[in-house]
Amino acid sequence: MNLEPMQKAAVLIEALPYIQRFNRKIVVVKYGGSAMLDEELKKKVIQDVVLLKLVGFKPIIVHGGGKEISKWVNKVGMEAQFINGLRVTDEPTMEIAEMVLNKVNKSLVQLVNELGIKAVGISGKDGMMLKCHKKYSGGEDIGYVGEVEKVDPKIIYDLLEKDFLPIICPIGFDDEFLSYNVNADDAACAIATAVQAEKLAFLTDVEGVYKDFDDKESLISEMTVQEAQSFVSSGMLGGGMLPKLQNCINAITSGVSRVHILDGRIPHCLLLEIFTDRGIGTAIFNSEEDERYYHG
Repeated sequence: MNLEPMQKAAVLIEALPYIQRFNRKIVVVKYGGSAMLDEELKKKVIQDVVLLKLVGFKPIIVHGGGKEISKWVNKVGMEAQFINGLRVTDEPTMEIAEMVLNKVNKSLVQLVNELGIKAVGISGKDGMMLKCHKKYSGGEDIGYVGEVEKVDPKIIYDLLEKDFLPIICPIGFDDEFLSYNVNADDAACAIATAVQAEKLAFLTDVEGVYKDFDDKESLISEMTVQEAQSFVSSGMLGGGMLPKLQNCINAITSGVSRVHILDGRIPHCLLLEIFTDRGIGTAIFNSEEDERYYHG
């Protein structure tokens, strides 16, 4: 994009009130989907998060890695099993999941470090952060899949205080200190709630929430949590968006100020959503009063 100097200045001025408003505030970015598979997109997401840090935000990345886990499960000749759409995670699969997620984690740390910001990669086992219990799918045992029971955010606060950028992979532990794979959306929601984040942004493979998924003109750019609850109750949502929107509602009712659902396939989607008046995805907030706070 070749902007003239005055246009560039206008863009910076538009961003200024958002930079002032969210200075020193915690922002949790749930990073997953196609944006993790494309190397160029991956760099742009990391550039966005680094810029947030450099202008005074306190970003935290929580990432998944489901597609990468599936790839490695196939590589070693194992066959993935699913019950009600959830991966059955037996002991060998859990071992692969933990290895792969840690590998993904350190690759993201490297990208942030290359841009001159010090990142620290941790899992939910570090500092006993993500305490879990076994998750069942329709009453069926699906192995080492965890439901977050409690988040101890001390290690996150310690890293933020020392000016590190925390990058977290969603591996938790139970009472016996066994490892559990946690859904990254669930982990991001629980972590954002525990640190009372100002913003939680989900990078996804869709543009946001639609009134009618088949009508791309029906994208909802902003909705209150009450409107989101009505939407969930209406039964109009597709399968993938339903749990995501429910996570958004849970986060806001638990104290997160604002949640964004963004298309991670759009370069610099985070900056476009957070620093522009219009935004590009769907933003969910608590009430009209909150909306006035965000837009004055």
